[in-house]
Amino acid sequence: MTKRLVIAEKPSVGMSIAAVLGVKDRKDGYMEGRDYIVSWGFGHLCELANADSYDEKYAKWSYNDLPIVPANWKYKIPRDKYSQFATLKHLMNRPDVSNVINACDAGREGELIFRNIYQMTGCKKPIYRLWISSMEDNAIAKGFRELKDGKEYDNLFAAARCREWADWLVGINATRLFSVLYHRTLNVGRVVSPTLAILVQREADIMAFKSEPFYTAEVDFGSFTAASEKFKKKSDAEAVIPKANEPVVVESVTSKEKSEKAPALYDLTTLQREANRQLGYTAQQTLDYVQSLYEKKLCTYPRTDSRYLTDDMADSVKAVVICSAGICGGAEPASVKVNQVCNSKKVSDHHAIIPTMVAGETDLKTLPAGEREILSMIAKQVLRAVSESYRYCETVAVITCNGNTYTTKGKTVLETGWKAYNDKEQTDKILPELADGDKLQVASSEIKEGMTKPPAHFTEDSLLSAMEVAGAKEMPDDAERKGLGTPATRAGIIEKLIATGFVERKKAKKTVSLIPAQTGVSLITVLPEQLQSPLLTAEWEHKLKMVENGELDADTFMAEISLMVNELIKTYSVIKGAEVLFPSGRDVIGKCPRCSGDVTESKKGFFCETNDCRFGLWRDNKFLTGKKISLSKKMAATLLKNGRIPVKGIFSEKTGKSYDATLVMTDDGTKTLYSLDFGK
Repeated sequence: MTKRLVIAEKPSVGMSIAAVLGVKDRKDGYMEGRDYIVSWGFGHLCELANADSYDEKYAKWSYNDLPIVPANWKYKIPRDKYSQFATLKHLMNRPDVSNVINACDAGREGELIFRNIYQMTGCKKPIYRLWISSMEDNAIAKGFRELKDGKEYDNLFAAARCREWADWLVGINATRLFSVLYHRTLNVGRVVSPTLAILVQREADIMAFKSEPFYTAEVDFGSFTAASEKFKKKSDAEAVIPKANEPVVVESVTSKEKSEKAPALYDLTTLQREANRQLGYTAQQTLDYVQSLYEKKLCTYPRTDSRYLTDDMADSVKAVVICSAGICGGAEPASVKVNQVCNSKKVSDHHAIIPTMVAGETDLKTLPAGEREILSMIAKQVLRAVSESYRYCETVAVITCNGNTYTTKGKTVLETGWKAYNDKEQTDKILPELADGDKLQVASSEIKEGMTKPPAHFTEDSLLSAMEVAGAKEMPDDAERKGLGTPATRAGIIEKLIATGFVERKKAKKTVSLIPAQTGVSLITVLPEQLQSPLLTAEWEHKLKMVENGELDADTFMAEISLMVNELIKTYSVIKGAEVLFPSGRDVIGKCPRCSGDVTESKKGFFCETNDCRFGLWRDNKFLTGKKISLSKKMAATLLKNGRIPVKGIFSEKTGKSYDATLVMTDDGTKTLYSLDFGK
């Protein structure tokens, strides 16, 4: 009797699937039943090998070894994951296993995780694909009834592998190139570097901004106030203040009815932005919370870039609304606008994030606070999305006095609509009844002073928004994916910038801003435009989507990346004077005899910090080691200052005895030579 092997991305997901399939017998690293075996990975079980696995010389970073472009890609199994890999290899090649079901996350990375395991184990058995958007039992069961042929996802795997290989090529080569040239570790990445560039440019705009004062005349009419235009000079604002007995007349009153449509449902990026703005959560925290909710069957698949449901889900919208109202502890809308949330044309791989029916039956008090708040946000967005528009009447009154004009606005809510589910109550300014020609009495007036404000520092909310649209204007209108990264990767990009020290989180009052560190600013200063432009990675994402759709050959894509890396290595030149951008922080022991730059101590000797200068006093110099002369910091400093230093106990390689002499250092601009002076 044959069995089907199911491979999930994580143990928790594997357990949920096993429960639905009735697989109960627990083994070491898998579950086994009559018809199915269910096992799992721990995320990426197989990773791209390090550069030195292709050649030992790559263990040492050298400019002369670049570019590193593998002819045949190698993978490795992390030591802490090898036991589970061995289990999967055994299961995949068991004689009684007829086929393998890929139950990893339904997306590009999930496909990559499974296929890498499949290829590394040498499995040749047929592949089937479980593609679901919810971990609810009925969704899992339905997914197994509608399993897809794995071949339908070959292009998705090709795109995933292209992304993986291309990131390795750019990351390894560019990081080594700039680290070697500028003498410190500088992590460069396809998406990380353009994101850093966005932050650096914003800080440059803030630094360049010159705040200027402005003044307005504000007139109080008792029940409302009106303001003049802005003036650069205080005296100009003072000149328009109504004087005693000057007639003040309402010149015009216009009212216009306006409305704001209900917002769409959440995709991951919008949810992360809102959670950052409302709750102060980082993008990574929100992703972790919503991923946990998904694995607990409480919400649908989170790593989505769609804000709509498919048309065939229309009949279930009412139930989702009732469930969402229960989660929020409020009333559902009087009328549910199903057509506002269903649009198959705007759904890519997965529909928008919504609560599951299981969430409506769960005691939410048992959830961690973060998960509870995120689930509540998702539910409230459902209620907003199906509600009526927010309608209001906006009134604008123009008031004149002696040729000077003052303006005031008021708003009257006609229908609260979707804003009934907003946490904060809106207080709108209401004007009294005014008519053209009305004469008004001035109660008081004053000059209000303000300052023009620079652009705001990026928060995670605003940075996620900037990443989402970066380079979009230069992309084709029909491009399926624009911007920097994907909804699934943007949080990780921000965290990597923080971890590498290029960006810092700084809190001022209640706002946490993302500020580039000096190292980050310096890196962007020396990076060529192609590596810091969002257009490059936006084009890559567009082309990866073309590979996924079968419109672009994967080999063609990789050839373009290899060519770009080669050109970068060949054409990039060190920026002169860049040593001031990357100070080592080490103590200066003397001046370089070639360029007068600073010489500092490193592990292997004493070297000039000027980037294009090759001067160095190596500790393992053959002349010194042969005579057992240990070059100390004090000796190096004296040699740099005087060119010579007395040394005692020099070893004679001929006689084996020791003697005293003066060590002399000379440098001809290309070579540093040592000699001994035996004169007194």
